[in-house]
Amino acid sequence: MATVTYDKASRIYPGQERPAVNELELEIGDGEFLVLVGPSGCGKSTSLRMLAGLEDVDRGRILIQGKDVTNLPPKSRDIAMVFQNYALYPHMSVYENMAFALKLRKTPKSEIDRRVKEAAALLQLDEYLSRKPKALSGGQRQRVAMGRAIVREPQVFLMDEPLSNLDAKLRVQTRSQIATLQAKLGITTVYVTHDQVEAMTMGHRVAVMLDGVLQQCDTPRALYDKPGNVFVAGFIGSPAMNIKTVGLTEGGASFAELAVPLTREQVAAAQGNGKVTIGFRPEATDLVSPTSGGLPIVVDLVEDLGSDANVYGHAALEGSSERFVVRTDRRNMPTMGETVYIKPQAEQVHVFNATSGERI
Repeated sequence: MATVTYDKASRIYPGQERPAVNELELEIGDGEFLVLVGPSGCGKSTSLRMLAGLEDVDRGRILIQGKDVTNLPPKSRDIAMVFQNYALYPHMSVYENMAFALKLRKTPKSEIDRRVKEAAALLQLDEYLSRKPKALSGGQRQRVAMGRAIVREPQVFLMDEPLSNLDAKLRVQTRSQIATLQAKLGITTVYVTHDQVEAMTMGHRVAVMLDGVLQQCDTPRALYDKPGNVFVAGFIGSPAMNIKTVGLTEGGASFAELAVPLTREQVAAAQGNGKVTIGFRPEATDLVSPTSGGLPIVVDLVEDLGSDANVYGHAALEGSSERFVVRTDRRNMPTMGETVYIKPQAEQVHVFNATSGERI
């Protein structure tokens, strides 16, 4: 177990002006499960590969347990990595795949046998030890790749989108297994995914990246309740938050017929160009009566989810057609083409500066 520190670490690929990772500053605690999340090309996998020693660090440092490993080769960093494609040896059995790294280290046979069998029991792979990878399902191969990392007893686990090749049901099942396993082993884990639902359900903390820059790092609950900027607000949550830039009045934000009240401090902080960016989540939005001062939207689609429903619609706003989504009780489901009136819950409104995108 170990702490991991990114100290203003940057990676600039040859021929590129903009860094793939730009001055990343991040402290990962001993035994912590940290998830790096963001859209494709945001620098999350590059950050992981820098920690693994598979990418150079052009500026800054990376430390593991306080030791500078920036220029150390991967084999000297005491880390174990689980890749997206599992990277199993097809000609070897499950047992041999899991034991391979220990054999290279010339670990005694009895110790290899103990570690492999312990890891197999932990991952429920006991009955598959003699099989070749081609005789396994995707989920089983993924567990073998995990087992190969576990037997090495590293200081840090690195996982690069390990569930992306699994089908949806298996992905949900396996992510809970990984989270349970990490808690049991207590090994510091850095996990990369583009799936924000995966990030929110697995990580102790989640680091959100965009264009090589860390946007915010916090607990899943804090990211959801208090996103630091417009990007984090729109990225975290499914369906995504309704985020609109509208005119600013003395009383607040003007959504056509709907006025969203703001505090005097929020109005003052938003001043500059007469605009403010307002966000409200689908579940923090109510369907109200036509006389309640809500915003009229025309329903485009209704998703019946069983327990509740997502209502997608559009409204004329600031001279253009803007889309909104509302989560409602399925007993109140409107029909397609119907006009309904929506109103965000006042205490659940998020306010951002229209120019910088930062939270107010």
